[in-house]
Amino acid sequence: MIRTENGEPTGMQSTQTRLLSLEDVPALTEIIQAEAVHLGRWEPKRDPGYYTLSNQRTLAKRALEAHEAGDSVPFLIVSDSDEILGRVTVSGITRGAMQSCAIGYWVRQRSLGQGYPTRAVAQAVSFAFKDLGLHRVQAETMLENIGSQRVLEKNGFQQYGIAPQYLNIDGKWRDHLMYQVLNDAYVDEP
Repeated sequence: MIRTENGEPTGMQSTQTRLLSLEDVPALTEIIQAEAVHLGRWEPKRDPGYYTLSNQRTLAKRALEAHEAGDSVPFLIVSDSDEILGRVTVSGITRGAMQSCAIGYWVRQRSLGQGYPTRAVAQAVSFAFKDLGLHRVQAETMLENIGSQRVLEKNGFQQYGIAPQYLNIDGKWRDHLMYQVLNDAYVDEP
């Protein structure tokens, strides 16, 4: 949870991230079903089976297995009252010379413009740097996703290029702006 210097939560309602659990799947499925049109603008084309409880349970199990393997961390974005607002995932965790990962996130439409994504991304980046000890976090957005670009820039991400036809979103290969933020604690010894 993001807090002020005296330890109090910032804002009227703070944002927290916590690890996804299988108990969250029914509520998360309801949100994904209700937000299908909103999320569909930013995701791959989904067939109707994607939105079923059984499929969402399977996807959650896979996400938790990838977490156990050290490949990703599937967080939920929740309010102080534990209402699920969305997801933020630390994925593609790479060790060795790269020491890097990527993040992706979404929030329900009614939660946009309230700082929830900005705070959740801040927590995910902090986790990647402090808990995982990584050097670099990558994220990408479609060119027209100005809101997501602002979220990344508020969290210190810098654009470093454009990837043509990077992801298939809503049935079309879309160009994406590439962003990264580096861990300042990672400095080469002289």
